Amino acid sequence: MPLHLNIKADILSKIKSGVYKENEIIPSEMDLAEEYKVSRPTIRQAIQGLVNEGYLERKKRKGTIVIRKKIPQEFTNILQSYNNEIKGKGLEPKTKVISCKLEEASNEVCDKLNLKEGESVYKIVRLRYAGDDPVVFVITYIKADILPEFLKHNFTKESIYNVLSSYNFPIISITRYLEVMKADESTSVLLDIEMGDPIFRFISIGHTYNRNPIEYSIAKYRGDLNSFVIEIDNSKNV
Repeated sequence: MPLHLNIKADILSKIKSGVYKENEIIPSEMDLAEEYKVSRPTIRQAIQGLVNEGYLERKKRKGTIVIRKKIPQEFTNILQSYNNEIKGKGLEPKTKVISCKLEEASNEVCDKLNLKEGESVYKIVRLRYAGDDPVVFVITYIKADILPEFLKHNFTKESIYNVLSSYNFPIISITRYLEVMKADESTSVLLDIEMGDPIFRFISIGHTYNRNPIEYSIAKYRGDLNSFVIEIDNSKNV
């Protein structure tokens, strides 16, 4: 194995074991070159590999700092449940249901789900975790008239998408809108971050057969724990 990969693996081991702690500056390239008895370019390669993978961050006039590795979310490319995605990253997904009720749809929800004024929706408010860290706060609205027994399900353990599929209303396509904003007071408390910290806000409209909108969700993701993978395939046009 090339020297820089051996050194990269050793530094990563020290990060994971807590020798180099989160928000701590690791030794300089010169000190590391002396420690490992290699050239500075070799150290630079090892460090850059860990920067690229999200374990380290270079700070001007400070040095290289250990950062919390972000969760690469891929739901922007594929349709899958939160639980399956988090499990796929080797983490333990957990869900806390804050509220789950039937209510009259607001004008905003009526517009997104093509409902008439006065029609009802199910409103499910959840806080979702990866391990012990709260990752995303999400409010979901589901059309109620076609799903009379929807609230009988336990959304602490069951996926909304799986439940919809069980009623023969699978999510076939999703339209998503993304914006970056600052956490307000309530969001900061729920996601265990500082007020004003950056968050990713996704608005999603899930469609079942014939582009019929059935789900409308507003999800707020922690900016310090999440990154998003967006893949564009242009092969059909080449």
